[in-house]
Amino acid sequence: MPNQHNQEQVQIIQEKLNKAASMVIVDYAGANVKNLTELRAALQEAGGEMFVSKNTLIDIAIGKGKVSESLQGMSAMIFSYTDPVAAIKALVKFHDDTELLEIKQGLMDGKVLSAAEVQTLSKLPNKNELIVMLMQRIKSPGQGLANVLQANTRNLVYVIKAIADKK
Repeated sequence: MPNQHNQEQVQIIQEKLNKAASMVIVDYAGANVKNLTELRAALQEAGGEMFVSKNTLIDIAIGKGKVSESLQGMSAMIFSYTDPVAAIKALVKFHDDTELLEIKQGLMDGKVLSAAEVQTLSKLPNKNELIVMLMQRIKSPGQGLANVLQANTRNLVYVIKAIADKK
């Protein structure tokens, strides 16, 4: 019979998974406390969280066999709550800067992601950047129309000025 602590850990992991927009499993072997503190701060700023638990409990919480092959060594889960990509970006930036973590697998919308797919996700723009891009796209046809409508009056002014300069 499983002990109470392990049952609580599985329940905590499942609650975090239900709340999270995405999750990544990393191997944090070789990272010291200072490095992990920096990572946790970066993740918290990006709307994410790092959670460490036993591999067997992670496997049970996610679903037996879904990510079993990546649950070797010292595993931690990186959850992204506000934006599916924000915490992944912070994680990959930390990984690129320190080369301490090994990104194993990810989970988003019930789909298991490979390490390469997680890296690709980190290159996508976040939600705020997408909103800015959308606003620019919406605004540009209106600006073009305004320029075309102003062109005739502007050209008339140039012609009148050229005539005045000649005389």
